[in-house]
Amino acid sequence: MTRICDYEGSRYRKEFWESGNRQYEDMAERIALAKMLPPTGKRLIEVGAGFGRMADMYKGYEQVVLLDYARTQLEEAQRYLGQDNRFIFVVADVYQLPFVSHLFDALVMIRVMHHLVDAPAALSELKRIISPDGAAIIEYASKRHLKAILRWLLRRQEWNPFNPEPHEFVELNIDFHPAWMRQQFTAANFDIQEIRSLSHFRLPLLKKFFPPQFLAALDGWAQPTGRWWQYTPSIFVKAAPQKKTADIVTGFFKCPACHNHTLKKTENALFCPSCQRHWEYRDGIYDFRTPA
Repeated sequence: MTRICDYEGSRYRKEFWESGNRQYEDMAERIALAKMLPPTGKRLIEVGAGFGRMADMYKGYEQVVLLDYARTQLEEAQRYLGQDNRFIFVVADVYQLPFVSHLFDALVMIRVMHHLVDAPAALSELKRIISPDGAAIIEYASKRHLKAILRWLLRRQEWNPFNPEPHEFVELNIDFHPAWMRQQFTAANFDIQEIRSLSHFRLPLLKKFFPPQFLAALDGWAQPTGRWWQYTPSIFVKAAPQKKTADIVTGFFKCPACHNHTLKKTENALFCPSCQRHWEYRDGIYDFRTPA
């Protein structure tokens, strides 16, 4: 069974973002997303949406699916975002997404790839749910950044940032080499359309002496250099399906266990007549993680 990072019960919003002095990182990621994401569309999904930090960036989309493996994160998103009928909250596994193929016009996945032990499998599944003319904005953590290179040259770290293989520096926290990631996008039949390098100034000393707005503005200016080289800790990729298909999308959810597309809605669940599983729907959240 594939290992999965689980944020169930964590205080991610409070401890990582609100108390973690990460305003600069948040602003830099918003700059990149605003530049790369198509401004309007019918249906968007954010994979690993957490508490909905980026949800306000999707105002141009008619329907937005916020997906996370941790139900408590989506409960926090409901409190954070308030009532908005555009949002659909889904608990699910990125390796077995409970959606029919080619469903989404746009996909966003930020700060998730570094938790995935099987990036090729995840990319293949993400590509499956994107429409032929859709766009995927996917972020990953790079192992080949300047700080890591300097530490390696000074012999203050053992692992080589130029080695193309992924590096799991602590359990379920993985850095990837940009060349290796480009190979995985190609293998998943994605065309890379744009690359942005982010977090050029992710240093405690700089964040201590300069306001986050200033650092984020500089970062936004430098991000397009990702077209030519990537030497920052965070990389944003805009990708689109290589092979255009004329498949007609019918339905919405599918059973992640047996892949049946004809789920029957009951009062508190979606029932799969093929494998007899019930997938719970409770308090506005669809749960495809564990059958009811």
